[in-house]
Amino acid sequence: MSTSYPFTAVVGMDDLRLALLLNAVSPAVGGVLVRGEKGTAKSTAVRALASLLPDVDVVAGCRFSCAPAAPDPACPDGTHEDDSGTRRPARMVELPVGASEDRLVGALDIERALAEGVKAFEPGLLADAHRGILYVDEVNLLHDHLIDLLLDAAAMGASYVEREGVSVRHASRFLLVGTMNPEEGELRPQLLDRFGLTVEVAASRDPDQRVEVVRRRLAYDDDPAGFTARWADEETALRERVVAARELLPRVVLGDAVLRQIAATCAAFEVDGMRADIVMARTATALAAWAGRDEVTTDDVRQAALLALPHRRRRNPFDAPGLDEDKLDETLEQFRDDEPDPDPDPDPDPGSGPDGGGPGGGVPPQGQGPDAPSEPAEADPQPAPAPGAGRGEQQPVRASEPFRTKTLSVPGLGEGAAGRRSRARTEHGRTTGSRRPRGTLTKLHLTATVQAAAPHQRARGRSGPGLVVRRDDLRQATREGREGNLVLFAVDASGSMAARQRMSAVKGAVLSLLLDAYQRRDKVGLITFRGKDAELVLPPTSSVDAAAARLEQLPTGGRTPLAAGLLKAHEVLRVERLRDPSRRPLLVVVTDGRATARGAGDAFALALRAARLHAAEGTASVVVDCESGYVRLGLAGTLAGELGGTAVTLDELRADSIAGLVKDVRNVHAISRRAA
Repeated sequence: MSTSYPFTAVVGMDDLRLALLLNAVSPAVGGVLVRGEKGTAKSTAVRALASLLPDVDVVAGCRFSCAPAAPDPACPDGTHEDDSGTRRPARMVELPVGASEDRLVGALDIERALAEGVKAFEPGLLADAHRGILYVDEVNLLHDHLIDLLLDAAAMGASYVEREGVSVRHASRFLLVGTMNPEEGELRPQLLDRFGLTVEVAASRDPDQRVEVVRRRLAYDDDPAGFTARWADEETALRERVVAARELLPRVVLGDAVLRQIAATCAAFEVDGMRADIVMARTATALAAWAGRDEVTTDDVRQAALLALPHRRRRNPFDAPGLDEDKLDETLEQFRDDEPDPDPDPDPDPGSGPDGGGPGGGVPPQGQGPDAPSEPAEADPQPAPAPGAGRGEQQPVRASEPFRTKTLSVPGLGEGAAGRRSRARTEHGRTTGSRRPRGTLTKLHLTATVQAAAPHQRARGRSGPGLVVRRDDLRQATREGREGNLVLFAVDASGSMAARQRMSAVKGAVLSLLLDAYQRRDKVGLITFRGKDAELVLPPTSSVDAAAARLEQLPTGGRTPLAAGLLKAHEVLRVERLRDPSRRPLLVVVTDGRATARGAGDAFALALRAARLHAAEGTASVVVDCESGYVRLGLAGTLAGELGGTAVTLDELRADSIAGLVKDVRNVHAISRRAA
């Protein structure tokens, strides 16, 4: 049996540890979303938390972890009477990124339900996690419908499984913890709001602290059991403190003055809805209990705001999460009322290890505590300017205000990852037909099943009102929904595009398309071409904010190697087809169509030859024509014709434009290829 890394041995990250412990004290806080770069011990800290939770009493043999003192009357395993139960450690259940819906909520045997009227139900991970921890690593990569299901269960405390009128309900209350690397894509704002607290983590820049991290990790890897034994006393003390805080929690007083501070803070930061107010109130109460106090103070409210509000202030993926602490302090001071001072000398934190870095009551955010290493606040990393600009390079200009764009979609019917752009065969969507199931039946087509079984009822000896159904009669529903695509941008950054006002409009258009790609759950990539060659500035990723950052720092100038940009796009798409064959691409070329390249003969003819490579591959494409002025050559339209796609102007790209724009990108080569 493996030994988990001790929670008290985690170095630094006080705000992360505090957020996890507050949820251990009060699961009603609503869970934790941990955002941070790779290799920052996010998963280690979460997995270590399970050992600090108190053991739970469960009904012996119940697959749904019913409590003997108050069993669930609707438990699928039946009623539990006069059962003294048994005691076991709290579980930590991990939800894999590639899990199916049945694996999460459970599977219902439709064949037995139809033929025998029996609710044969196999519990899923939501049942296993009841009264424990449900951990989702890389939660931003989880399919949206799975996130919706687990967040609904977390909010309601129950899971519902319904299949064609047959339903099962069971209790499902758990501590939800998700970790994610923002570089790999963002969660939708609606989903961010469903997590109670959010913590940003980053590797320490203090050499001494980094040395201690490595020392402890090597010691643990060499002797896990011995290392865990050395931290046993600290783990026991912290576990006892969690139990004591849980017992104190119902007696903590949340006064009217403090409630006014909470409401005023949420109003001042213009967060949507009322969930933030409720989460802040529960978090502040848990902070007071964790510090051993029976009354909430302003300091508790301040700390609760720093944990509960930053992620709720985001309006789009390009907004950085954060909170103006000066504004926070002004709001709290304005609504401060007479209140008792917190204990000036609280008991030392029993969770502190030899380095004194354990979390305690009122611990400030990481980097602000008295023992935090003194280091300047890090700005968001910015990409270096692209090489090879040569003379005439201009400084990057800011993008104009983004706008809502018309919908661009790939023609035909795909089978890619669920999204919101192009038509596709999906597990969720409108029913379009039926087929024999391949493997386990997941979506029953009831009408087709009855039609398949009806002709055989006399031969099967049917005598009563029930329908005699065999496995061969079952039909799987085929559904049509929407898929996400790979949207690859090839942006002309040459001298012909370098007029500041013009480039600002171009960047604004690309930024608008990126925002649209975020909302439609696409992957995006960014190629720029200028000077002598083309460069893959951002390999295909789900992180549209990373693409926006690269775009913002994009310099302009030099010649226009249009052919090189198209060839680079062809190479990138070829590799992506091998990596993910089911995800269909959409190429968006942003250019005025002018092509110049030193010593290359007719540069535009070369670009047209490169365009025909994409047409031969059946790549759906659109050319955003950036040509301006009274004299227009129409080169972008010619390029779009060779690509087999559509050319649109910047004005036509706007959703509120009166100019017509065909939603589907018509690609003759792609259609003929599928027909063949």
